[in-house]
Amino acid sequence: MRERKALRPSQLRLGQDDDIGLPARLRHLQHLPWTNCYLKQLKSENKSINTQKSYASGLRCLVETTLPSESVLSQKDYEKMTILDLAERMEPLNGRIDLWTHSLSDLKPTTYNARLAAARHLLKWLGHRWPEHLTRARTGKRLPRTLTRRELSMVLEAASNSEDPVASIVVTLMLDTGLRVSEVCNLNFSDIDLEDRSARVLGGKGDKDRLVLFTHRTLERIQAWLPVRESRIKNDEIALLLNSAKRRLQPRGVQRLMDSLASDAGLPKGKLTPHVLRHNFATGLLERGADLVSIQKLLGHSTIATTRVYLEISDQTLREVYHRAQATREHLEQNVQEQKELIENTPSTSVVGIDEN
Repeated sequence: MRERKALRPSQLRLGQDDDIGLPARLRHLQHLPWTNCYLKQLKSENKSINTQKSYASGLRCLVETTLPSESVLSQKDYEKMTILDLAERMEPLNGRIDLWTHSLSDLKPTTYNARLAAARHLLKWLGHRWPEHLTRARTGKRLPRTLTRRELSMVLEAASNSEDPVASIVVTLMLDTGLRVSEVCNLNFSDIDLEDRSARVLGGKGDKDRLVLFTHRTLERIQAWLPVRESRIKNDEIALLLNSAKRRLQPRGVQRLMDSLASDAGLPKGKLTPHVLRHNFATGLLERGADLVSIQKLLGHSTIATTRVYLEISDQTLREVYHRAQATREHLEQNVQEQKELIENTPSTSVVGIDEN
C-alpha cells in the first residue's frame, strides 16, 4: 500500500515551540511587513486590480480572527505584522481557519469559494499546506441571466432618452461588443479606430489584449459622443468615456447608471447589469450561428470551457434554435421531394422501345 506523503514541519508543529519553517524565498523578507510583500507577490502574478482588492479585503477577516486565548488585533498591529509573525499566526491546524470559515456560512457559495481561494493562495505563499478537510462549496448550475428582445428595446430607448449623454454609448458598447465594464471604463480615445470600426482592448482580464469590432450603430453612438467628450475634457485626459465631473467613468458609476436605466425602462432593480448586457451579446452571436471559438475570442475568455459554460442556452434561445433547425430540415426535405418528382415525371432517355426504323 502506498504510504502517505510526510507532512511538512509546519504541520507537525502543533503544541511545540519550534520556529516556523518559511520557504527559502521568504526567509530574507521574514521581518518585513507582510501586507506590502504580499501585494507585490499578487502583482508579480499579474493578478487584476479587482482580484488584489478582493484578496486584501477577504484575507483581513481571516488574519484578524482571534483564538480564545488571543487579544483583538489593532490596526497598528495588523499593519506592522511581519511575514514571520503571519506565518506563525496562520498555522493551518491551530483552529483559526476553521473559526473563520464558520463565520462565512451565510455567504453565497460563489462568494465563499472566492474567500477560500484567497486563503489558499496566502497559505501557499507562506509555505503552509491547505487543510484537507476544508473544501469548496457546491455551487450548482445556474443559467446566466439575459434580457428579452422587448426588454432590450426598452433599455435602449431609455438610454437614448436619458439626460446623461454617456448612457447611450455605454449601453450600445456593451451590447454590441461584449466588453466587460472595466474594459469599457479603461478605453482610451487612442484605442479607437473609427475607420476600421474596431477598438483595441489593452490589458483586459488576465492581462490579455484583444480586438473588438463595432457595428454601424456603435459607430454612430461614438461619433455622437465625441462632441460631448470634447466639452468634458479636462487637462490631458485620455479616457474615451468621461462622467459629468470630467473624470474617467468608473465601474460603480456604470452600475448606478444601469440601475437608473432599469427604473426608466420599468425593469426590476438588479435585472440590468453590465454583465447581463455582455451575456446578451454572446447569446445573440450564438443565435445567429457563430461558433464557440469565435465567441471565445470576442469575449476574451482564456479557455473554450469558460465560453461553453457562459453560453448556456436559455429556453428562449433553445426554442429559436429548434425552430430554425426544423425549418432547415423541412426545406431540405421539400427540395428532395421536388427532385424526386422531377425525376419520376421526366421522360426516359433510354433507347429501349424506340423504333429504329
